[in-house]
Amino acid sequence: MKYLLLVSHGDFSTGLRQELSMFAGDAIDSVIAVGLKPDESADKLGKRFEDMLENLKSDSQFIVLADIIGGSPLTTVCNVLSKKDLLEESLIIGGMNFSMALTALMSKDSEDTLNLRSKILAEAVEAIKPLEFNEHKSDDDDDI
Repeated sequence: MKYLLLVSHGDFSTGLRQELSMFAGDAIDSVIAVGLKPDESADKLGKRFEDMLENLKSDSQFIVLADIIGGSPLTTVCNVLSKKDLLEESLIIGGMNFSMALTALMSKDSEDTLNLRSKILAEAVEAIKPLEFNEHKSDDDDDI
């Protein structure tokens, strides 16, 4: 089974998982959120994550979205995945946002890894834009 693994500092990953649940229906069951808690060591996070993996099948695959590439939560998770021989088959992307997480969740079972990577990255970039307001009223707006 393919899982979407959200990794972050603090509760960002759990909050994102909760937000995804509003859109994803039963697909949310394939989303795992792991966050490094304040005052928690990376070793303790690693142990928590290893315990989570014990409940999954050994042939599980992971689409990993992380808040920061190179941060201790992602490094710790990657070390655990490597130790379990699951890292090589994982797709790992940093800088997660809601749009890319939703795209990853909804496409992970229908796309090959290369296409999924491209799709997730394209969605992440497309989702970032300023909200612009038209400050000038047109002549048609006078009647409103």
